Amino acid sequence: MSRVGKHKISIPTGIVINFADNQLKFKKGSIEQQYDVPDCLECTLEKEFVSFVPKNTARLTRALWGTTRRNVFNVVAGLANGFKIELELVGVGYKAAVQNKDLVLQLGYSHDVVYPIPDGISIDCPKASTVVVTGHCKKQVGEVAARLRKFRKPEPYKGKGVIKNGEFVYRKEGKKK
Repeated sequence: MSRVGKHKISIPTGIVINFADNQLKFKKGSIEQQYDVPDCLECTLEKEFVSFVPKNTARLTRALWGTTRRNVFNVVAGLANGFKIELELVGVGYKAAVQNKDLVLQLGYSHDVVYPIPDGISIDCPKASTVVVTGHCKKQVGEVAARLRKFRKPEPYKGKGVIKNGEFVYRKEGKKK
């Protein structure tokens, strides 16, 4: 049985949760999100807690129990605090700047890479070589960071590219005489 699924999720003040038709709806101010609860799980909504109980002991149900609990926890945590990923541009002349609703990246190509910033995400460049992606949806923040990293992946010889903060880049030794 799932050890993650057994735990209750505490709801911080300011977040309103409604449950109807196997759908959890979250609201904090003007931000609204929803999560579809699988049919094999039963959702219990109390004043300050949300919990899930499986309806049967099938393998898929047990797998979805912990996954659903964790996904709902991420939605609540995102609405309460938000999520942030920092990217670092390593390389000579690698720069980033926000212009209007676009992120303009100079990554050593003959042209600038222009990335339109999606709704629900805010991108900030405190330094020319640092990009900070923030938002209330963990999945969306991770996808945007992955797309930005994909424009210039870190290469193993000089370590140049777009690197997540704290990421280890495996370095190879160059040619020997």
